[in-house]
Amino acid sequence: NPIPEDAVPSTVVAVINVRDRDSGENGEVTCNIDGDLPFRLELSSGNTYKLILASALDREKVSAYNITMAARDWGSPALSSRAALVLEVSDVNDN
Repeated sequence: NPIPEDAVPSTVVAVINVRDRDSGENGEVTCNIDGDLPFRLELSSGNTYKLILASALDREKVSAYNITMAARDWGSPALSSRAALVLEVSDVNDN
């Protein structure tokens, strides 16, 4: 679903669950997003992260965001995985 351009910062946009089947430290996972985007990832609980709006959106400047998330475990050697999310911004009447 698109997010309206007038959504306030701190709005939760998505909830992401990451998992690793290893046990102990090898099963611990950290997650981040690439690029300079108006979003941030925040650890919610366990291996669940929230994608949160960090600053105001302007559909006239950017109508959609390609967000790449990277998950990396703490194993040795460390393994990682990436997933992409396209987030559309919906227009709000500016008048």
